[in-house]
Amino acid sequence: MQPLRGVLYKLLAVSFGVIMSSMIKHVSDTIPPGEAVFFRSFFAIPVIVVWLLYRGELGTGLKTKNPLGHFWRGLIGTSGMAFGFASLGLLPLPEVTAIGYLAPILVVIFAAMFLNENVGPYRLGAVALGLVGVGIILAPRLSFETATQDPLAMLGVMTALASAVSASLAQVFVRKLTRTEDTATIVFWFSVTATVLSLFTIYWGWVIPTPTEAAFLVGAGFLGGILQIFLTSSYRYADASLIAPFDYTSMLFAILIGFFIFDELPTRATLIGASIIIIAGIIIILRERHLGIERAKQRKAMTQQG
Repeated sequence: MQPLRGVLYKLLAVSFGVIMSSMIKHVSDTIPPGEAVFFRSFFAIPVIVVWLLYRGELGTGLKTKNPLGHFWRGLIGTSGMAFGFASLGLLPLPEVTAIGYLAPILVVIFAAMFLNENVGPYRLGAVALGLVGVGIILAPRLSFETATQDPLAMLGVMTALASAVSASLAQVFVRKLTRTEDTATIVFWFSVTATVLSLFTIYWGWVIPTPTEAAFLVGAGFLGGILQIFLTSSYRYADASLIAPFDYTSMLFAILIGFFIFDELPTRATLIGASIIIIAGIIIILRERHLGIERAKQRKAMTQQG
């Protein structure tokens, strides 16, 4: 294990993710979300294929034992991506980022519902704390006066929440897929599935991007592929419990890019709510680490007894 290298890769993945989102946000006034999903997914494929070739894992990435599982993971994940891209055009970047922190918290609930994972009082308490943080962020948007004066912002809140829910469900599908599928397989087939599914949104109106818009869209696709490589590699060099909290550095990147590029400042409610959600997320991460250690001890004891 090389923990510092793992942390560096995770920070690069997070920073590239925020940059990718800002590129999508830059063209969101004219490019439909479904079309943005196509560019993000299609132009990530060459990057992923080259990476798999370099690692000698292309054959592994192409083989799957559960094509239907990849379809459902792709459908949910693609929906989440589309909702997320739509919200970027309606809300400030830091606010979208903060609402997105709800996803790993919801994973705890959905994993208990669909994977029969046991959820104790620590994680349930963290989930409740995270929901309080989301409520603080959304409270200014949910007042009647604000909703009537700025209905597009309300739509942005709904799409951001839908993205978080979809992302958490996609993570549950990924957990299930990892029982039979290699990481390279999951990464490759998600990009392929998202590319194909996004084509069905042509019916709702795609536009021919200008050269500048096309450059941003293609760049977002390449960055999407690169961040996936760094994200996957980070877990090769460090424990998940060490690098998972670095997801929350995306708020710092979102604030900087939002301020310097889009002239956006996070509200006090966004900062307070995001801080509470981050605390809740870290509690869940620490609890998962503790449970992982306990499960490892139990397996070792059973092996020694056997």
